[in-house]
This record gives sequence, structure tokens and C-alpha cells, in this order.
Amino acid sequence: MAPVDLQSLAEAVVDAARRAGAQEADVLAQSGHSVSIDVRSGVLEQADRDEGRQIGLRVLIGGRQASVSSTDHSPDAIRAMAERAVAMAREAPEDDTVGLAHPDQLARGRDAAGLQIADQGADPLPDRLQDTALRAEAAARDTPGISQVETANAGFSRQFFWLAASNGFSGGYERTTHAVSAVAITGEGLGMERDYAGESRAWAEDLPEPEEIGRLAAERALARAGSRKPPTGAFPILYDRRVAGSLIGHLLSAVNGSAVARGASWLRKDLGQPVLPEGFDLVEDPLRPRYPSSRPFDAEGLPTRSRRIVENGVLQGWTLDLATARKLGMDSTASAARGMASAPSPMTSNVILTPGTATQDDLIADMGRGLIVTSMLGASINGTTGDYSRGAAGFWVENGQIAHPVNECTIAGNLRDMLLTLVAAGDALPWRGTEVPSLLVRGMTVAGA
Repeated sequence: MAPVDLQSLAEAVVDAARRAGAQEADVLAQSGHSVSIDVRSGVLEQADRDEGRQIGLRVLIGGRQASVSSTDHSPDAIRAMAERAVAMAREAPEDDTVGLAHPDQLARGRDAAGLQIADQGADPLPDRLQDTALRAEAAARDTPGISQVETANAGFSRQFFWLAASNGFSGGYERTTHAVSAVAITGEGLGMERDYAGESRAWAEDLPEPEEIGRLAAERALARAGSRKPPTGAFPILYDRRVAGSLIGHLLSAVNGSAVARGASWLRKDLGQPVLPEGFDLVEDPLRPRYPSSRPFDAEGLPTRSRRIVENGVLQGWTLDLATARKLGMDSTASAARGMASAPSPMTSNVILTPGTATQDDLIADMGRGLIVTSMLGASINGTTGDYSRGAAGFWVENGQIAHPVNECTIAGNLRDMLLTLVAAGDALPWRGTEVPSLLVRGMTVAGA
């Protein structure tokens, strides 16, 4: 469905909601298509194609709201959806903080001009995607020591979005995603180890060659051969750049307005206080050209902008949509995001942490003895206290050098203490929604052998 058709559809649903009795309404309409190709052992294993459109309607009556979604955009279905949403809203609990933006708050730019988040080239054909996946698989499989390639994938999607609301906002944009990945395995039986590599970009020309992805997956898998449990004790831990973003993600969760407004954030009393070491900035920039989560306006029609969440280590503000901003007596940071059948909630877009000047090897040498974490699984995070525990795997360091790979261990600490001891390398990878370098945490507990 072309953007002009999405606009007409979204605006028609808003009108239907008003006729059904909604005082305010907004609609997110989405259409597009995606193709995903998986190969294994040199042949096609699975091909998926998804195409369709969705409508997400939110209606507001006083301080009550309800959200519904549908894939049927016929006039009768739209009318029934609007009536159902209004009936649900009348039974919903009252919340005086919900409501649309004032017209003066709305973004003037109603498209993504200049952001370059949609590849203007022709969509790749399935045959081309299959060839890309086969090239990634072959590069991994042909690496000495690799016993098999579990899967290799190439995919593409093109999506159109349109947001319309009864406050007069109507705008939309297009987004594309190209992706390639591979999972390689070394060893057999109980000695089997696997690892992966994958990249995605808005533009095909920015994507690495598939052979690079396949070889990297193979190298990572081979490095894991002979893994064993590390010792138990208190050690420095180096979060590799592959996983360091998750550590900053816990900080972002703690400054999210939803958690703060509920009193469920371990940082709820720390506005204006140090949360990172001196010299660290944490910047959100939703307007970075070609980046994965760039967007010209948020899910409530407010103009996005660059802002400092943390400056020189000090927490500057929360991540807020309109409702959480009203709860806290502040202004929205234009951070609203929403699903088709849900109300808006705060979310960051393109976060960058200040890099350091050291290399990862410098930090490994500085560790002396400790753990490098390259992958994690499971999580036990107490959002109120910041207590942290996760399963981990990676490499053990002795005398400032990597000694051997490790697995089946748990790392634990408290996020407040961990974040205040960070030392950053200068190796952050570009094109990520969270651009974070390798991070050394001075002291945590490792539970291993």
C-alpha cells in the first residue's frame, strides 16, 4: 500500500473514531513486505515472505483510553473497530495524564526527508538473497575447523508508516532493512561450540560482504573450542562490544519515564547525580542519517531531537512520552513509541556512549586476571534495587592475556556500582541503535567451577 493510500486510510479511521464517540483519537497505519531466506548445506532450507497492512487505533474519552488493531481495512471493519475501541475506553480506568499533544507541540516536518532510512534502489529478488546467504554459508563452512554451518540467512524488508490524529497531525515515512547472518559450529557432541555473526543496514551498499559475515561467524566459533568453567570469585569483567550495549540498556531502562513514574527504577532519586564516571556522555540522536532507529517524529507526532541523557557522568533527565511527562511534571522528550494495539510508551532511538582512547587489548592487559564476556543468556535484574545477575560465556584472562574460552558461568553485581567503575575502549561498532564500545567493570562476582 503506497504512502498516500496509508494516509487516506489512517485519516479515515480517525474520522470513524470521532463519529463513534471518541473525544480524541490517533491511528498508526503500517504496510509493507519482507522476505527471509535460510540456507543450509548449500541448498535452500526455508523461504518466508510476509506482506500486509495493519491499523492501530487509540481512542480517548476524558481520561480513559483503549487501543485496538485490525488487518481488515474495509469500511464496515473500520466502523466496527472504532465502535469497539470506544466501548472499551468507556470501561477503562481513568488516568488524567493521557491525551494527545497540543497542536503547538507537533512536528512541522511530516516525513523522513534527509534521514535516508529507506533504500531507493530496487528490492532484492529472492534469488539474490539466496545467493547472499549461500556466500555467507560457504565462507563459514570453508574455514578449517568448522564442522557445520547451522544456518545462514539473508533478508530484506520495506515498510511504510503513517500516523494521523484528531489534533491535526498527519505524517509518515518509509523504512528499509537489509540483513545477513550466519551461525557456525565447531567440534562434535559434548565438545560442540557455536557462535554467530550478523549485520543489518538501511541501505544495501552499507552492508558488509556476506563472506565477511561467514568468516567472522567461523572465527568466533573456533575461538570457543575447549570452553570450560572459570573459577569462582571477585574479578574485573570486560564486556566485549558485542554485549556492552546490554549494560547501557539497563541504564536506559532505569531512566525510562514509565519505570520512574511507577517508582520502580533504581535511579528514581538520582536526577542530577553521577551515574557514570566523569567524562562519560550518553547521547540520544534520533536524527542520524541511515541509522536503524532514526525517526523524524515520535509516536505522538512530536519532533525528535538530539539530547544528552548523561553529561560528564551526571544524569540529565528521563526518557518521556506525553503521559509520563505529565505524571512527573515535565515536558516530553519526544520519545513515544507504540505498537499497533498498545498506547504509547517511552523508548530511545540511536544512543551513543562516549568512547575511550584505549584498545580492547589495553583493557585486557589492565585486567590482569578476570573474565571477558562475549555472550549472555538469561537475566535476573531487580529494577528497583539494580541488583544484577546473568549467565555468561567468553574468555578467561591470566596475566593480562587471554588464556582460554569459558562457558557456564554467572556474573553478578549491582548496576549502580558497576556503572560508576566503567572504563571504555575506543572500539564501538557503527550502525547500531546502541553504539557502545567494550566496557571494563572493575569488580563483579563470577560463579564458575
